Amino acid sequence: MARTDNDTWDLASSVGSTATMVAAQRVLAHREGLIDDRFAEPLVRAVGSSFFTRALDGEIRFEEIDPQFDPRRAAESMTVRTRHFDRLFTDAAAAGIRQAVILAAGLDARAYRLDWPAGTTVYELDQPAVIAFKTETLAELGAEPRADRRAIAVDLRDDWPAALRDSGFDPTRPTAWIAEGLLIYLPPAAQDLLFDRIDALSAPGSRVATEHIPDVSMFADERSQEIAERIRKYGQDIDMAELIYHGERNDVVDYLTARGWDVTAQKMPDAYAANGFEFPTDGPTAHFADMSYLRAVKR
Repeated sequence: MARTDNDTWDLASSVGSTATMVAAQRVLAHREGLIDDRFAEPLVRAVGSSFFTRALDGEIRFEEIDPQFDPRRAAESMTVRTRHFDRLFTDAAAAGIRQAVILAAGLDARAYRLDWPAGTTVYELDQPAVIAFKTETLAELGAEPRADRRAIAVDLRDDWPAALRDSGFDPTRPTAWIAEGLLIYLPPAAQDLLFDRIDALSAPGSRVATEHIPDVSMFADERSQEIAERIRKYGQDIDMAELIYHGERNDVVDYLTARGWDVTAQKMPDAYAANGFEFPTDGPTAHFADMSYLRAVKR
């Protein structure tokens, strides 16, 4: 179903299903011993989506969805991504930053799995249904956050900066921010607003990590449509062409640089090499060769 200005979702529908898809890939990376996210699998199973649970149980083979994709490739791809955002937080903590924000947190369990220094506050923002589900599920698992976790049920299209401040956020202190897998689900103007708000809330020394995909047309090409159709046959509707926002958008590197941030960008092949992997030259990952993982520090 195509996006609308006021659409909502849970973790089994619309954009929420992509958060579950990402968590399912984190399960594969955890199983391969490439990352430590023991919460990913119980969270995915608790969502109750037959497609994802059958995939984790091996009843649906990745090759049936895309002949050039397999569990190891999926694990390596998610490992590169997960480590990038993990390092933003761990490096910020080593630099003395004790305030972290996870935007569109989905099934992100970093508040529970990373080794946060004493005195760290982690703010998680997402749709009310998503926040409630994850909080309740992890509590039922007996999981305890390793930081002062403050879950904020707010739509990022609303006044989330006010909700953040109301939860104790201090804009005079440096902050570590991540916007993981978020930008393509925002209209171009909303992407600009997101970074304007981050900038306004960030004291000097703050850090942010995100990614930049210069061309989103790959999500609507023939191959992507074929994959979406195969997934539908298993009862799951994940049509990226309908879930993302198309149209020209500002280059994130240029946008942040113009606002006083020092930005470093690492293209996907280099990110793979830095993690000890060989970047695939065929299959779905190869389409992301021009994608960059970004880190920035505010001057």
